[in-house]
Amino acid sequence: MKDKRILYVSSEVIPYLPETELSSTAFNVAKFAHSKGVQTRIFMPRFGVINERRHQLHEVIRLSGMNLIINDMDMPLIIKVASIPKERMQVYFIDNDEYFKRKAIYTDEDDKLFNDNDERMIFFAKGVVETVKKLNWAPDIIHVHGWMASLLPLYLKEYYKEEPLFTDSKIVTSLYNNEFQGELNSELINKVKFDKIDNSSIAHLEIPTQENILRNAVLNSDAVIKGSNEYSPEFEQFINDSGVMVLDYQSEEYLTEAYLDFYKENVLELQDS
Repeated sequence: MKDKRILYVSSEVIPYLPETELSSTAFNVAKFAHSKGVQTRIFMPRFGVINERRHQLHEVIRLSGMNLIINDMDMPLIIKVASIPKERMQVYFIDNDEYFKRKAIYTDEDDKLFNDNDERMIFFAKGVVETVKKLNWAPDIIHVHGWMASLLPLYLKEYYKEEPLFTDSKIVTSLYNNEFQGELNSELINKVKFDKIDNSSIAHLEIPTQENILRNAVLNSDAVIKGSNEYSPEFEQFINDSGVMVLDYQSEEYLTEAYLDFYKENVLELQDS
């Protein structure tokens, strides 16, 4: 795996957000791969709860400045970067004042999902791709963690399908359970359709529950990893029936090595098939 390139795209990463199954897994897997000589880049949203001074975030002017079209609106893309202390790992933050300045992550003070979480997902997916294009950094593997990042497989397979930088990239999605309850804005599917993504690719987004959003991600990934220990029986059956390569749930003590082995022995082998 030495000198392979892995792009980690996660809704949450420690130490920038509190420790959860998702944030710690995304960090630990990237850290372990980095320690084995893998070239890594980590992308996450620049949520307003992240302390920029403490974590020494700074804007990268050469990467910022473009506008992303979200449902026919121009939304400025701001890119910030920081280095994880002691690890020499760079983390890129996708930022926009309208979507990420608020001092909360996914929900308001009444614990209700933000009405624009759907647009934040689209902005994050496009922002990651456009920034990686500017970096001209072609990843061998793109590993997606968390529902906020889970439109990225769809956008890579459909919206950016002609982008040569990602021709040989393999998409791995980690699936986590119970990230949010209820549904996102029902207009999500129409906002995705605005980007001229084929209807047959987005049927699961008609009712944007967490499981349906993950179903869409599964169908647009080359492999998936069970990041949680339990799912609903219906979702387990969907994963089994999808035909996508699966790595079962790994306990924390074996997780990092198991993921790296999965990349090497399974995911990268898909390039030669």
